[in-house]
Amino acid sequence: MTKRKVLFMCVANSARSQMAEGLARKLWPHTQVWSAGSAPKSVNPFAVIALREIGIDISDQHSKSVDDLGTEVKSQLTHIITLCAEEVCPTVYAPQAQRLHWPFADPAADPAPSPEADLTDEEQLQRFREARDAIRSKLIEYSASTENHRA
Repeated sequence: MTKRKVLFMCVANSARSQMAEGLARKLWPHTQVWSAGSAPKSVNPFAVIALREIGIDISDQHSKSVDDLGTEVKSQLTHIITLCAEEVCPTVYAPQAQRLHWPFADPAADPAPSPEADLTDEEQLQRFREARDAIRSKLIEYSASTENHRA
């Protein structure tokens, strides 16, 4: 059986794909996992806090560009999972990989253009907790569905 090798992608590689990478490493211990984005920024501190709350440390992870993934990694991928909802997801050339799209709203996105809509730190952290829990549920659901197909 081929070992699953998964790339999670979103635009900034700062929140959703970083959380998915950390969660997948914990939930799928026999899977190689990467994350990347088309316009990487630094890992969002709220993503680090949200995962730390459930015992997962992603403080040593860093944002990476899709362009920085080596040819060797791209040629080995079995799955590419995009997590973008409202923005255009990055792409990577890996014809052998199964492509999945799991749209999750960006917890770091501004809720509205007006300054009065600024979120408190606790409100922002709550958005990251909700994204974390939704991504975690999807990872568990996907893992269960693929295990059932192997039987």
